[in-house]
Amino acid sequence: MKQRIITGVVAAALFLPVVIFGGVPFIIVTYVLATIGLFELFRMKHLRAFSMEGIISFLFLWILLTREPYDGWLSALHVTKTDVLLIAVLLLLTYTVITKNQFTFDEAGFALLSTLYVGFGFYYFMETRFTGLYYMFYALFIIWATDTGAYFIGRAWGKRKLWPEISPNKTVEGSIGGIVCALIVAAVYQLCTGFFTSFPLLLVMTAILSIFGQMGDLVESAFKRHYGVKDSGNILPGHGGILDRFDSLLFILPILHFFTNVAL
Repeated sequence: MKQRIITGVVAAALFLPVVIFGGVPFIIVTYVLATIGLFELFRMKHLRAFSMEGIISFLFLWILLTREPYDGWLSALHVTKTDVLLIAVLLLLTYTVITKNQFTFDEAGFALLSTLYVGFGFYYFMETRFTGLYYMFYALFIIWATDTGAYFIGRAWGKRKLWPEISPNKTVEGSIGGIVCALIVAAVYQLCTGFFTSFPLLLVMTAILSIFGQMGDLVESAFKRHYGVKDSGNILPGHGGILDRFDSLLFILPILHFFTNVAL
């Protein structure tokens, strides 16, 4: 626990100033985080990052992460990200033939889906920050409140297992407690900032984000259980890897983007 706390404090001290400052430094950090995240997934599957499938996947990831005004070169080439996705699919499938199925269809599917999962998650990480700091801190507070509430309430009153085949320590009571804590934090955040125009919609959105944040955590747990690893990586002592810390955010940020652009 001591190592976990120290790592958390140091990471926050380094990470939060970059989030607040934004701009190019934030974009660079996001690219680094996404690259490490995809590398962690490749390592789980025992795929080599320095290989043809790795080169295709990481190039596709970096293109997927590009945002305005830095994606003008795609327009200049009359190419969309959908076109790049199709090219990546065709290249990966072609590589299965070239290797005579040493690189399999299943591995091609894993590489592609992993790239989309990490790429879209971190793309909306950037979009949320550039939409506004209020949205970014709201997302972070909701995740922290959900995780903290689920942990402590689950330990105190948890009896019924939420999904024992995937994460045996999580309980139904803890999950509900996490949602309740997220709602309380969102209400306090609204009282302090007055940022959101509709309080009822804020509560509905918070409950949905809290649920999907927990789902993101379960998805990461399912990855690790399936591939027989304890953590996605070891870059953060006491916490694991990048995906261990960003699993919930990767799920909720696209949904938050939908709310902020359509519903709010």
